[in-house]
Amino acid sequence: MGKRKSRPSKLTAKPKKQLETDFTCPFCSHPGSVQCDIFLKERRPFAVASCSICTESYATKAHALTEPIDVYSEWIDSCREANKGVVAPRPDLDGEAKRRRKTQDDGS
Repeated sequence: MGKRKSRPSKLTAKPKKQLETDFTCPFCSHPGSVQCDIFLKERRPFAVASCSICTESYATKAHALTEPIDVYSEWIDSCREANKGVVAPRPDLDGEAKRRRKTQDDGS
């Protein structure tokens, strides 16, 4: 009695995770408003990230391995670098409480 030939099992490829192509604008905070375009056919390859809502944009050099997430990340990094050392004004919540105490002390 012969052994039956077994069929090879079919391999199923797992779908690759797709990287995002639409991003949140660092200036107007609209989700999905920033699109990145990469131009490699030009004499000097470059990439542009631009917001369709507030029309802010960022351009950088590109190469064959440049992806949209790379352009967006570089934009965010340059925004952080530009804002380094800048102190954002904080609301003076204690000032209102001090004014109340002064008026109570003066009025008593």
